[in-house]
Amino acid sequence: MKSHFLALCLALTAMRVAELPLEIGAPIPKGDQALKDISGKEITLNKARQPNGLLVMFSGNDCPYIERNKARTTEICRYALNNQIGVVLINSNANATLEAMKAYAATQQYNWYYVADPAATFADAFQATHTPECYLFNQSGTLVYKGAIDDSPGNADAVKNRHLNNAINDLLAKKSPRVNSTQVLGCNIRRF
Repeated sequence: MKSHFLALCLALTAMRVAELPLEIGAPIPKGDQALKDISGKEITLNKARQPNGLLVMFSGNDCPYIERNKARTTEICRYALNNQIGVVLINSNANATLEAMKAYAATQQYNWYYVADPAATFADAFQATHTPECYLFNQSGTLVYKGAIDDSPGNADAVKNRHLNNAINDLLAKKSPRVNSTQVLGCNIRRF
């Protein structure tokens, strides 16, 4: 009886830990678990990290918010790479296929990793719920920013605050981002 009670308590504790949000200061979740890139190459988030850190963005091919953020996504990903911050876009939608992702990435001229996570195990580990949703890690793999690209995901002309760009600039200046967490609006990640 005691062993069943102990097992139940451990299971409930494990479920409770899994529900905790990914907090600023957390390490890269699943950093050493392999993901398949559209090139066919397997990568890990830790290996994708560059000298100044890692940007992980949950994205997709066919969300209206992704469509409205195409130029901003490309711009911020290029900015990160140009500043030695690795970039990995993760498609955690249940219908994600490498073939469709590869075709989409070609039209967008992606020159960073774009990986499939159709079982949403990475989205679950990050507690990601929307696309686009961004996570910026510093050079030691510690989360320093999570949230939106900017304050107007639905309308590029209305942007007043470029949250992710500001966080990258603070990171490069060896400062903690002034704003380290913002609300995310976008399409829901379509899980099974």
